[in-house]
Amino acid sequence: MLAGDRGLTAAEVAERVEAGAVNEAKRRTSRPFSAILRANLFTPLNAVIGILAVIAVTFGGWKQGLFAGVIIANILIGTIQELRAKRTLDKLSLMNQANAKVLRDGEVQEVPPDRIVKDDLVFVEPGDRVVVDGPVVESRNLEIDESLLTGEADPVAKAPGDEVRSGSFAVAGTGLFRAEHIGADSYAAKLVEEASKFTLARSELREGINRFIKLINWLIVPIAILLIVSQAADAQNWREIIVSTVAGIVPMIPEGLVLLTSVAFAVGVVRLGARKCLVQELPAIEGLARTDVLCLDKTGTLTEGGMDVDEIRPINGTAADAAFEALAALAAADDSPNPTMQAVAAHLQEKEVADPRWRVIDVMPFSSARKWSGTRFTDHGTWLLGAPDVLLDSAPDGTGDPVAMDADVLAAQGLRVLALVTAESASTTGGVTGVKAQALVILRQRLRSTAAATLAYFKEQGVAVKIISGDSPAAVGAVAAQLGVEGAADTVDARRLPEDPEELADLLERATIFGRVKPHQKQAFVKALQSRGHTVAMTGDGVNDVLALKDADLGIAMGSGSAAARSVAQVVLLDDEFATLPHVVAEGRRVLGNIGRVSNLFLTKTVYAIALALFIAVGASIAWFAGNDPLPYPFLPIHQSLINAFTIGIPAFFLALAPTFDRARPGFVKRVLKFAIPAGICCAVPTFAVYLAALAHDGYDSALPQTTAAITLFSLALAALAIVAKPYTWWKGLLVGVCAGAFVLVLAVPPFARFYELELPGVWNTTAAAIAVGCGVAALLFWLVVRPKHLRD
Repeated sequence: MLAGDRGLTAAEVAERVEAGAVNEAKRRTSRPFSAILRANLFTPLNAVIGILAVIAVTFGGWKQGLFAGVIIANILIGTIQELRAKRTLDKLSLMNQANAKVLRDGEVQEVPPDRIVKDDLVFVEPGDRVVVDGPVVESRNLEIDESLLTGEADPVAKAPGDEVRSGSFAVAGTGLFRAEHIGADSYAAKLVEEASKFTLARSELREGINRFIKLINWLIVPIAILLIVSQAADAQNWREIIVSTVAGIVPMIPEGLVLLTSVAFAVGVVRLGARKCLVQELPAIEGLARTDVLCLDKTGTLTEGGMDVDEIRPINGTAADAAFEALAALAAADDSPNPTMQAVAAHLQEKEVADPRWRVIDVMPFSSARKWSGTRFTDHGTWLLGAPDVLLDSAPDGTGDPVAMDADVLAAQGLRVLALVTAESASTTGGVTGVKAQALVILRQRLRSTAAATLAYFKEQGVAVKIISGDSPAAVGAVAAQLGVEGAADTVDARRLPEDPEELADLLERATIFGRVKPHQKQAFVKALQSRGHTVAMTGDGVNDVLALKDADLGIAMGSGSAAARSVAQVVLLDDEFATLPHVVAEGRRVLGNIGRVSNLFLTKTVYAIALALFIAVGASIAWFAGNDPLPYPFLPIHQSLINAFTIGIPAFFLALAPTFDRARPGFVKRVLKFAIPAGICCAVPTFAVYLAALAHDGYDSALPQTTAAITLFSLALAALAIVAKPYTWWKGLLVGVCAGAFVLVLAVPPFARFYELELPGVWNTTAAAIAVGCGVAALLFWLVVRPKHLRD
């Protein structure tokens, strides 16, 4: 029941809050601490490693279970980094949150969306997102875009009594509606109940890693069984066999890969947060790293949000005072002025032009689809303000209205030009007739000081830029020319675009500058470019950008833009700084490039562990059939802990957070396997061969065969690390050197060697290991250098 046209009173609001009738909206930017801890603690990999650790400690002593320290590291590092990201996301999302406007006690007040109560009267104007459901109470040409709910791009006019639903947004006019369905009862909440939970955007990187883990899970079980069966022949040393079998299974598990991926994403969120860049979906930073086409909306992206009136030029004998008076009347009648009308109003205020108080019959709000706004007055007829090439007859052959031609000349100078006209009739649905030009309103746009350098950066990085705008092609081209964009003189009028998607895609491949683009055309641009295999990022700030932002591979909204644009974008530049985008690119490239590197390391370990297990299983089976001594696995769990720590664990952590500038490429899984499989085999074969040779030379009771195999495997894994670490910097060289030195220190210092159950090798063992390492490194380098180019890419 409505509380009257003054809205609810403070007492009525308090009463509803007490009753719980509040729009408690779920936030999807982050999950609670309990969920973060649970997600990092209870994972399949942690469970497997934990079980293996218990077995190793039970049968081999506490130090054989040191490899389980990775569980604690995974939990602590993963939880801490995600909590840092959570704090950043929550803080930035509060900055990004658009307040709702409600009518209470006769005044319009701004409140957070989750403070709306049942029966509140909610006020909406262009750009406002509808956050609850209810019937319209008052409409002043209110038009609602419901495309995010229905898929229909055309705005829907709303009259009193019509329903508005959450998830839609206002594109024209103003209105009041009553909050009837709030919180979980709202339409959008029911549609996205699952999506509103903490989720990650689609990520090729994350999906690739999950594919690796599924594949490894399928391989581990049969290979582990084969290894266990082959080792079971030595029944007298069953305790040692159990421990060595655990040592064979543990390195098959890429236990740190998922952790480092999560850490890299979380650190990226925190780094970008420091630049006032809100990443609403964590792996979205991966998107711009893959982008090869960036669609830029001129207004609000290349230019700053505001603009200044340069001149109001009367035409056709219109007196300057009459033009000023009409503009003042239009400004006074517009209760939801866009930035253009705000600039006109500010200019008139400077000129001390007072509101003439013309009596209003009807207001036709601005629409990006119509390109004009207007008002019908009782005694002064119909006045419109909008694009000259829409309101005036400007034939492309030059025979059209000379006023429109003058406007084109001004627009070509980088100015924004509007036509002030009178009309015999005009409506938002029936068009305009009987137009007579009265004045040109000339505005000067403010170019962003960083725009030229940012565009130059994208050019250097091989990212094609498409500048699209609702302004005239000449104006867009002039702005592009000032920013040094190639092809600025060759502009395209979107009103003459081909309807055929293939022809449109061909045109988009060739052209760079597009003017008079309508909202649905921006969406068509994105789809056409995607049809040609491009990864498309789209920037925007207005309601006319929402459809394209939603369909782009990465939507980037400006913080001062409409709530609707911010709500559908994956990335929001809270300070409207276009120059932040190169940092988003760099962060995405850092994540993709470095996770690719550490994936090479982890998967190389998995491959050589699987290969060694197979070699040992087959060798043990052959020995058993031949009646020879059983062939034990060459390592204990503590050996694997040492090798993994200094060839993968520690260096991978630093590599995952290092800067990188390589452009992201598709085919993550295929590319990693092309390195990991040959590298793993090049590690496993020499290690197995030198182990057999050392057994024959030193005997089964000596620790030297295990030491020789450990030296060989460590050296080959370190060589793989050195290859993966490219391009080299001083700290990467230091990292590899420190890891090598640490292993040598363990061998050289007797207490360390005894702890890790190794011996200082003699001349024969050192020589054998050196020969095996040389063969393995030579084979790997031969593969990397000689293999066909299509296998290297």
